[in-house]
Amino acid sequence: MAVDVQALFERRMSYPHPGARERLARLVGIDKQKETLTKILGLLVHPWGLKMWGEEHHPGAGLLIDTVLHRPPLVILAGDVGSGKTELAETIGDAVAMQEEIEIDLLPLSLSARGAGKVGEMTQLISAAFDHTIKEAALMRGKEGGNEGAVILLVDEADALAQSRETKEMSHEDVSGVNAFIRGIDRLANQRLPAAVVMCTNRYEQLDPAVRRRAAEILVFGRPDDEMRRMALAPKLEELGFDAADIEAIVQATGPRAEGQPGFTYSDLMQRLIPGIVLDAYPERPIKPDRAIAIAREMRPTPKFRDVANEA
Repeated sequence: MAVDVQALFERRMSYPHPGARERLARLVGIDKQKETLTKILGLLVHPWGLKMWGEEHHPGAGLLIDTVLHRPPLVILAGDVGSGKTELAETIGDAVAMQEEIEIDLLPLSLSARGAGKVGEMTQLISAAFDHTIKEAALMRGKEGGNEGAVILLVDEADALAQSRETKEMSHEDVSGVNAFIRGIDRLANQRLPAAVVMCTNRYEQLDPAVRRRAAEILVFGRPDDEMRRMALAPKLEELGFDAADIEAIVQATGPRAEGQPGFTYSDLMQRLIPGIVLDAYPERPIKPDRAIAIAREMRPTPKFRDVANEA
């Protein structure tokens, strides 16, 4: 079967990119994840920076530096729906490119890599995706870790491609596909290429244990707490003349409403609540605090993702 490699990837992007920078800046409340992911990816795809840091601050600590640099080139972003995982994964390349002063190419793997169920198809498609990633990364490899560029392979909804092989419902084709995925990660690691894999999942526990073991870092994302919602909402509501009490009422309205119930996700706040407040007033009247508070109280947060496999 001939593989259309270009069809395996969607929304390809090169960094630095001002559009990605703006999107990344709009992700508030996850500054720790932003900082950690930028550093980890920088070390994985451009080890020259860490080597220079070691020579300056810890000369003679070669074993320590080598241990850090030999981690598998895989980062897993795990957490609830609407928590900013995918948006961060799609835009973090700009921060890495700016930090390391190199060009970064993002290759978002399409779910079409699962194939249509034909024997050997999933394995062939995943192998082709890693072949292409390795080819692109090899062209960017420089001398002694001073790479000219790097590649980030993004795997969204990763549990669809790398589900645990211990699951009873796994077909032989699915198992073979996961094996191909693991081999791909190992190939990137063994060849020490300027490339990294970023996986996003709402179902971390469903990922194959061998994939989880290979992660250099696992970043967990949750729903925003009061302070995080305040940080996200206040700058926008202050532009409307809302006072502290108005803003606090909306912050509380978007939090958990009973024990064990979820609060709003980041996407609930930015893609539903704020537009909802605007559209309620547009085009006849200005936005009023009491109406905005009422809308927040009437709106329901996105339900938590139900992991049916774990409930069975």
